[in-house]
Amino acid sequence: MKTKFGWVEIGHVRYDHDVIIHCDGSVEKRSKKKSKKLKNQYGHTPLADHELSFLAAEKPPVVYIGTGQYGDLPITDEANEVLGEYEHVVLPTPGVLELMEKEHRPFAAILHVTC
Repeated sequence: MKTKFGWVEIGHVRYDHDVIIHCDGSVEKRSKKKSKKLKNQYGHTPLADHELSFLAAEKPPVVYIGTGQYGDLPITDEANEVLGEYEHVVLPTPGVLELMEKEHRPFAAILHVTC
């Protein structure tokens, strides 16, 4: 896995948008529509609790949150409460990718590719 500002490469596929990686390894675009209404409050579109609803069904042993190239993705208090129910790692995206590559357990991840 590789990343630079504006993209992340997972399994030789380059994504130029934020992504969610599910426990089964599938990758999908992170939908930020509902979270955009919080942008004025946080300065950026934050990671919000409704974006983490898939975790309840997947029950991953660990959740990785990549907060962007410089670590600027804000996380709402409600999202932090949801994350508190799981072992989780929150780091800038390049650091999270390094840990994900070494992870032997199934995991879920949300990766921000800018800021």
